[in-house]
Amino acid sequence: MLFGASMFVTDYSITPTAIGQALEERGFESFWAPEHSHIPLSRRSPWPGGGELPKRYYDCMDPFVSLSFAAAATKRLMLGTGVCLVNQRDTIQTAKLVATLDQLSGGRLLFGIGIGWNAEEMENHGTVFATRAKLVRERIEAMKEIWTKSKPEYHGEFVNFDPMMTWPKPVQKPHPPVIVGGGFPQGARRALRYGNGWIPITGRAPVHEALAKFREMAKEMGRDPAEVPITAFATPEDAEEIKRLADLGVQRVVVSLESEKADTILPVLDRWAALMRQVG
Repeated sequence: MLFGASMFVTDYSITPTAIGQALEERGFESFWAPEHSHIPLSRRSPWPGGGELPKRYYDCMDPFVSLSFAAAATKRLMLGTGVCLVNQRDTIQTAKLVATLDQLSGGRLLFGIGIGWNAEEMENHGTVFATRAKLVRERIEAMKEIWTKSKPEYHGEFVNFDPMMTWPKPVQKPHPPVIVGGGFPQGARRALRYGNGWIPITGRAPVHEALAKFREMAKEMGRDPAEVPITAFATPEDAEEIKRLADLGVQRVVVSLESEKADTILPVLDRWAALMRQVG
């Protein structure tokens, strides 16, 4: 079992440099930075977590910049976007961001992505909510062409460009793993269609049932479940639950941290380090 931690990096949280070092020192495998570019004041989209949207959602820093600081301060820690809102980012520029960070970190990027839930936020970026899933798929397909071809081109409904020259290419071959976030069944289906992993959120659905169905879906879609490992976000601090997730084939569990200073965060990481030793 691999262990990671996610946190909205803000100007009042522990810094990405400090948390990166703290995670690596305690044996964590990965650090994940979520993103929201902004939160519109007029919002009809309910937060999937229920209740009021936490302040950190509109305070968070750019994930690629934050992960770059964590990368520079560590040697082994994997660096994940958790998740990157691809439908709010330019395809070509995002491909370069991913490849650049993978290069500078020595091949440590995990490209977690999602289609998003906040209709007003993505509409401010010129994205149509109803077609966001297809837009994300095309952008990921186009990025794979950019990462793997010397003269990439792509022609889709939403993404279209003629042959180009663009470097750097990622260190990881053929490219950093594209780990697709989302619930079951839609998110799982997207992960199996074009991803290298799936991110379900354990606290929002009966995840145990979904994990079993995921394997059935993989076989129906002609994918080996081993090729699409599962990263369970928002995993509770519970050794027995982590063992159950491992038995269901989960490769990685990720604890969600509050956007707090080191004096609050480090004791939480210490408890998790002890739990990691207990789980083995």
